[in-house]
Amino acid sequence: MEHLIPERVLLRWAETLAGTARTGLAFTQNQYEQERFEEILKVAADIKASLNGEANQEDAEGFVEEWMKTIRPGIPGYQTPKVAVGAIVTNEDNQLLMIQRSDSGIWLYPTGWCDIGYSAAEVITKEVEEETGIVAEPVRLLAVLDGFRQGTSRVPLYSLLFHCKAVGGEINPHPLEVLDVGWYDLDALPGMTFGLERWGPIADAALRGEYLDTVYDAVRGPVWRGDEG
Repeated sequence: MEHLIPERVLLRWAETLAGTARTGLAFTQNQYEQERFEEILKVAADIKASLNGEANQEDAEGFVEEWMKTIRPGIPGYQTPKVAVGAIVTNEDNQLLMIQRSDSGIWLYPTGWCDIGYSAAEVITKEVEEETGIVAEPVRLLAVLDGFRQGTSRVPLYSLLFHCKAVGGEINPHPLEVLDVGWYDLDALPGMTFGLERWGPIADAALRGEYLDTVYDAVRGPVWRGDEG
C-alpha cells in the first residue's frame, strides 16, 4: 500500500538533517567526519529539492551552498530555530487587530522576527506599532509554537504569541509590509484569515479575559513519526 509523506514532514526532515550536519561541521576537526556531514547535507538538499517535483540538481546544489555559508566554528555554528513573535492585540471593544500581509495577501495578527538587542516583549511592541500604528502593551505569553509542527513556516521557527492590549496610537499601515489593517470581531474576521483553527481558541480566551496556561506543542511519540498527519 502506497504511503505518502506530507510535504511539510519531508521539509522538516530535510532541515533537521541539514541542521545536524552543519552543527557537526561546526564542531568537528576530523576530516572523515567532515566528509560524512557534507554528504548528509547533500542528501538533505536532494530531499528539499524534490518537494517541488522531481529533484533538481541545480536547486540541490544551491541549498548545499546556502547551508555551507552558515557554518561557523564552535558555539556560533550550533544550528537552532529562528525566533519570531506574534501579537493577539485587543481593544476596549473586544476586537482583534488584524493585518493583511503584503507578501501573501492573507490576514493574520501582527508578526515579526525577533531582533538582536531586544527582549521578546520589546520586539512585539515595536512590530505592532511599525506594522499598524497602534501602541500595544504586552499582557502575557499565550503560546510557544513550532512553525514546522503548525505547517506555517518553511524554515525552522519558534513563534512566541503574546496577548497585548492597545493603549494608544492610530491605524497607520506600514507601506511595505501591510496592505490593510483593521479591528475585527472574532466572529467577523476577513475571508482570507490564516490559521484561525489554531490560534482562534487562544484569541477567544484572551478576549473573554480567561487565563489559560501557555499553549505549546505536545511531545510526539515517536518524535519523528508521531502526529504527522
